[in-house]
Amino acid sequence: MFKFLSLFIDKSKSPKMSRRNNIAIFVDGPNILRKEFNVDLSKIRRYLQKEGVLKVARVYLNQYATDKLMEAVVNLGFETIITVGDVDVAMAVDATDIVHNKEIDTIVFVTRDSDYLPAILKAKKHGKNTMVFLVEEGSATALKNTVDKVVFMDKLKYE
Repeated sequence: MFKFLSLFIDKSKSPKMSRRNNIAIFVDGPNILRKEFNVDLSKIRRYLQKEGVLKVARVYLNQYATDKLMEAVVNLGFETIITVGDVDVAMAVDATDIVHNKEIDTIVFVTRDSDYLPAILKAKKHGKNTMVFLVEEGSATALKNTVDKVVFMDKLKYE
């Protein structure tokens, strides 16, 4: 009888089946948000919104970031984290911490270097999907070879 009743249970309503891909994105501001790279955070945001739901969206900036840059980042819906000196440690610690959040499925890094490789490896160890946005194909080979998905910003289709 229980087998018969189980045929009528709507399995699509179970939390695992209906839950969307929850995403946390970490942007290495001083490394990426430079005039020569012409990075558009709104394109990255739109791309990720097609991949799932942005639950955490942070841009890490150092104390030299201009008020105009901070305002632009906030207006795009990102939380700004200001650090004194290098942002790498703060960003890596936050990214490593979020791997324990069961609500987050995918962790995304926007960077040009491999400083975040240990955080990515930790995320993968905890069953998280990993993604990196890169400005150029020649950058961060170790990241490209480790993450589940690589997106080159000059090839973003969602404008």
